[in-house]
Amino acid sequence: MLTGSTSRLARWLPLLAWAPRYDRNALSADLLAAAIVTLMLIPQSLAYAQLAGLPPQVGLYASIAPLCAYALFGSSHALSVGPVAIVSLMTAAAVGSLGLVDPALRLQAALTLAFLSGLMLVLMGALRLGFLASFLSHPVVSGFVTASSLLIALSQVKHLLGIAGGGDTLPALLGSLAAHITDIHGPTAALGLGVTVLLLLARRRLRPLLMRAGLSPRTADIWTRAAPVLAVLASTLLSWAAGLEAAGVRTVGLIPAGLPPLTLPSADPDLLARLALPALLISVIGFVESVSVAQTFAAKRRLRIEPDRELVGLGAANVAAAVTGGYPVTGGFARSVVNFEAGAATPAAGAYTAAGIALATLTLTPLLRHLPQATLAATIVVAVSSLIDTTTLRRTWRSSPADCAALVTTLAVTLFAGVESGVGAGVALSLLTLLWHASRPHMAVVGRVPGTEHYRNVERHAVDTDPSLIGLRVDEGLNFMNARQVEDRILALVAAQPAVRHVVLLCSAVNDIDASALEMLESVAHRLADMGVLLHLSEVKGPVMDRLERTDLLAHLGGRVFLSHHAAVTALTAASDPPRP
Repeated sequence: MLTGSTSRLARWLPLLAWAPRYDRNALSADLLAAAIVTLMLIPQSLAYAQLAGLPPQVGLYASIAPLCAYALFGSSHALSVGPVAIVSLMTAAAVGSLGLVDPALRLQAALTLAFLSGLMLVLMGALRLGFLASFLSHPVVSGFVTASSLLIALSQVKHLLGIAGGGDTLPALLGSLAAHITDIHGPTAALGLGVTVLLLLARRRLRPLLMRAGLSPRTADIWTRAAPVLAVLASTLLSWAAGLEAAGVRTVGLIPAGLPPLTLPSADPDLLARLALPALLISVIGFVESVSVAQTFAAKRRLRIEPDRELVGLGAANVAAAVTGGYPVTGGFARSVVNFEAGAATPAAGAYTAAGIALATLTLTPLLRHLPQATLAATIVVAVSSLIDTTTLRRTWRSSPADCAALVTTLAVTLFAGVESGVGAGVALSLLTLLWHASRPHMAVVGRVPGTEHYRNVERHAVDTDPSLIGLRVDEGLNFMNARQVEDRILALVAAQPAVRHVVLLCSAVNDIDASALEMLESVAHRLADMGVLLHLSEVKGPVMDRLERTDLLAHLGGRVFLSHHAAVTALTAASDPPRP
């Protein structure tokens, strides 16, 4: 049982909540999950470092200390933190925009980017800004992720075919590949495309085959997700035995053995200023991706994820990456799935995974010298292929043209202008869409369903109405963005119905009201009074009523405030004397 002070501390250090209950069963489950995830992360970390334009060992470094930091500060039991495809691409774009040639300077910029991102995430967590993730709508995130996945896949084609190439946008990548398409290196292309096909077949066919062979669904899933490990081992042995490096096949080369070095981010003001915006964008996208993954697995175990804690956990992970030679990290979907399905019971599984990867960097890296770059490219292409989302595009096309337009715009901007512009466009479109909906609230004239006390939209239902009364329901909070829309609608309805003597504003869906809306209601009440019409309110919620009572609106309203809309209609239509202005 946690004391009050310990409970408050556990809010920001979740380790204090689960560590006292840690037992032998949790230990065995975490160790098993760590062993499986470690095998998966070694090739994945090397591949994503290549995608980020950094030495392969940097991917391993970014998978050690960040996992330990997240185990201390993170709240998800299943989330596995480390390099991911989208953040690696954004890191490559941010570092590439600096024009640095020296690999040491590029690495310094990458770890500085991680440090800035970590500080921003921790600050956002301390200020409890986790709700900001809601400003990126799912269609916008889907458009960005789909476009980024396409760019990632195209950026790896040069490694699959053994040709030169480059670029950060769709036109640049396609133009570069077209210019060098005649330079395809046969052995590299055969290996790269062969591994790609085998990995795709393993993803789609291996699980059913293993289940038919008698394995349980869980075991079959784990072996299916371990296919990249087998591809790395097989292609490395083939490269060594056949001398593919001598035949022109590019390999990762000598990977330094040893634990991550202690590093410090740059203090150059110019570099910090140039990396500030990319760091913010990486923080936002990484947080959105990580929280969505964490909440998915938490729901399956009836646990709860607090976004503010996740901000601190991810921030600590990125700071840890910065001081141990890594680059920006976040929670990855594929590795978290494996971690969850392997039975990880607590965040300690991440710390054990970090220990496994640290052991690999000490003992296994010399064995990876002959690993072909084409194999790493194939693992990246197959990994990001599952991120291309066409389902959301089809669904939003049918359900919400505005969301579909936001998705397509984000996708197009990302493809043709780059990932940073795509993120900026996505955030801007999310905010504009929110403002658009808030400024144009749904309003419905309502009438009574015959034989009941229920009131529904006259355009959708067969209802009874009275020519002397207009009931208008507003399905949105009243604020400065939509006050003019509500005023215009009320006056237009009254002008179109000369027999009206009462307007009742049904406020059952109004959760808030600001000063501009209060002034609007007072103005409408005066204008209606001049026309011989009274303005009334019905079904006003408690917080809104509290706001009204703190003003003098009710004294100037002229009409009444009714507990229910039915009571308003009954009282006003039964009145014998018409109101006088």
